[in-house]
This record gives sequence, structure tokens and C-alpha cells, in this order.
Amino acid sequence: MRSDEELMIAYVAGNSAAFRELFERHAPGLLRSMKRDLRAQEEAGDLVQQCFLQLHRARLDFDPTQRLRPWLFTIALNLKREHFRRVKRRPETSLDGILEPQEAARGAQRFEAAQALARALEQIPQQQREVIELHWFDELSFHEIAEVVGATLSAVKVRAHRGYAKIREILADLELGTGVSIPVVPDPEAPRNPKSLADVEGKTP
Repeated sequence: MRSDEELMIAYVAGNSAAFRELFERHAPGLLRSMKRDLRAQEEAGDLVQQCFLQLHRARLDFDPTQRLRPWLFTIALNLKREHFRRVKRRPETSLDGILEPQEAARGAQRFEAAQALARALEQIPQQQREVIELHWFDELSFHEIAEVVGATLSAVKVRAHRGYAKIREILADLELGTGVSIPVVPDPEAPRNPKSLADVEGKTP
């Protein structure tokens, strides 16, 4: 199977079938990502269509040495941000895209866990929420997320650490463990434990 980057190179060279394959490969994931914040299915679908339209328009700017997926998610995130600026409201987390990745029990308990998680996501700062959604639900690496949100790798890890910690705090306050397995990201701002005084002073013995 050809990689995303190989398909994009083929599309830039004029192979329209390559574009269709990219759409079939990535549209479902982008739609799930959009539907987490847009409750209207039609709105989410429109933004996915716009995402691929922008991909088409910017195809000649694609750098074949870079991965395509972060580029696609950058377009999608910018479209989502612009949508909420235009309608002048905050994202409202839907259960779409929340239920599936969790390891909670089936049935009512699983649904309750997803509802609690959706409420928790709405209570954390937007920058933290974007990073967590890209990392936890869309399964992008922190390096990829840094590309998508236009921040340093260190800043992205800080946002993830603080966001996950806040979500655990909110769920604990609600007394809803409910089987949700929340990722743990070490605090990149925490001081290291030096092995010796020489380490602290930056010297070698």
C-alpha cells in the first residue's frame, strides 16, 4: 500500500485517483474529529469537504519530505477555529468520537463515562483541549501535534500534562472513575533529580 506522501506526490503529478484514495483514507477520521466539537453532522461534513478543497488548492506547496497527516490536521484545526470564531461560540463536545477510544465498561456505565469526559473536556482551556483531542483521540504524536498547533514540542507536552491532570481532577470530583483510562504525560517542567552536585553546577567531576 502506498504511503500518504506517495499518494500526494502522485496527485500533485496529476493522478486524480490518488486524491480519491487520500479522501477515502482520511475523511472518516477527520469527520470524527470535527464531530467531537460540532454537534451538527452537516456542519462537520462541510468542514471536512473544505479541508480537502484546501488540500487541493495548496497541493503545490506540499513538502514531500514531511508527513501528510499533520498537514491535513493543521488545515482541519484552522477551519474548526475559524468556524467557531465566525459563529461566536465555544466548541461543545459531542459523544461522537469520545465513546470509541475509551476502555470503559459497555452499556450504561460506558455511556456515563463518555458524558463525564465530554463535560470535563469543555472545562479545560482551549489550547489544552486541542492538544488532548489530537493526542488521545486522533492518535497524533507530540511532534506531529506541535506541527499542527504551531507550538514547540515542550509547550505541547506541558499543555497535555496539565490538561490530562485537570481531567483526572474533574472526574475525581464527580466520583466517576468508570473505567476511563486517561493517559499520563510526565510534567516536562518538573525539576530533574540531579545525580550529584556536579550535575547541578553543570560540571564534570
